[in-house]
Amino acid sequence: MKLTFTAADEQFREEVADWLNDNLRDEFADIRYRGGPGDEHRFVDERKAWERRLADGRWTCIGWPETWGGRAASIEQQVIFHEEYARAGGPGRMGHIGDTLTGPTLLAFGSEQQKAKYLPPIRDGVAFWSQGYSEPGAGSDLAAIRTKAVQDETSGQWKITGQKVWTSLAHESDFVFVLARVDRDSSRHHGLGFFLVALDQPGVTIRPITQLTGTAEFNEVYFDDAVCDAEDIVGAPGDGWKVAMGLLGFERGVSTLGQQMLFQTELDEIIRIAKSNGASRDPDIRQRIAEAHIGLKTMRYNSMRMLSGGEDGSLSREAMIYKLYWSSWHRNLGKLAMDVLGPEAELIESGPYELNKLQSLFLFTRADTIYGGTNQIQRNLIAERALGMPKEPRGPGK
Repeated sequence: MKLTFTAADEQFREEVADWLNDNLRDEFADIRYRGGPGDEHRFVDERKAWERRLADGRWTCIGWPETWGGRAASIEQQVIFHEEYARAGGPGRMGHIGDTLTGPTLLAFGSEQQKAKYLPPIRDGVAFWSQGYSEPGAGSDLAAIRTKAVQDETSGQWKITGQKVWTSLAHESDFVFVLARVDRDSSRHHGLGFFLVALDQPGVTIRPITQLTGTAEFNEVYFDDAVCDAEDIVGAPGDGWKVAMGLLGFERGVSTLGQQMLFQTELDEIIRIAKSNGASRDPDIRQRIAEAHIGLKTMRYNSMRMLSGGEDGSLSREAMIYKLYWSSWHRNLGKLAMDVLGPEAELIESGPYELNKLQSLFLFTRADTIYGGTNQIQRNLIAERALGMPKEPRGPGK
């Protein structure tokens, strides 16, 4: 496990920091630290413009091969970029899914035709993607999906019918990758296909899900014979599960180090408030702050270990524990924030839903242990796939 950076890496860090300092100003000054969890609905147009600015500076898709417009940046350089981006207050990336999920998946599993069609617009910051995995009744248990894809014998096109849910920013996206069943007699992870689907077409209906906060970054997406060209299935029919699992491996990639830098910013704010309002004099609060600090350092070292996984997105055992670990840690940080704020945690700055950053942290970390696979499902995955323990008993047909 490599825990230090070379002199060349540190020079790269300086280059990244200088560029961000020079560009996160003027028309982009207002979006610093914006657009993260709980704030994804804000400054959408400005953040899309920021993607184009990043592309102009060659700061999108930096880990991609130079052949496809990337910098072929090393793992160390990618870690540095994400850390400095978070440190500088870079806004939530509108191009995140295309950059870190769709792109690496196509590079690993896609055809040359698919790469030529889809990678350049992602790299240029002009095409935005969403993820079509979860369905009603098939969230944490992804293999239970029922969305189906039927191929037309004449045209070769695929017709997709079904529903996806909790689709982040689908209403602001151009494309969605869809996991669908190509063999109607199949079950579980067999007989699936991985499709690249345009959202702006007849047969696709997007309905935002309005939350208690009045915001709607999530969506229901309905497919009613939506069309996908014959060449837009990644891999062969039936390879969908393999491709989907590869993509989830990329999701636990270098951007996790940037995520941890955001966590550090939140912890620093909690410490600042604890010192200013006297909460730091409470020995229990001091102990919990120390535990949060230790937990974040542990998270970083484990991330450095798990970045040694394969280029196909395959997960090391270290990667299997990451989602469970960070979501539980972050949830506890939200609780700590409320206890540090004390009675002020019950007051909002203005109505009806103007929360301060720590109140928002507390409320939205409730979801951390649910989306992307609940903590209960994560424990099963760790037991079965990482430790090789017997599988959980399932009922008939499961």
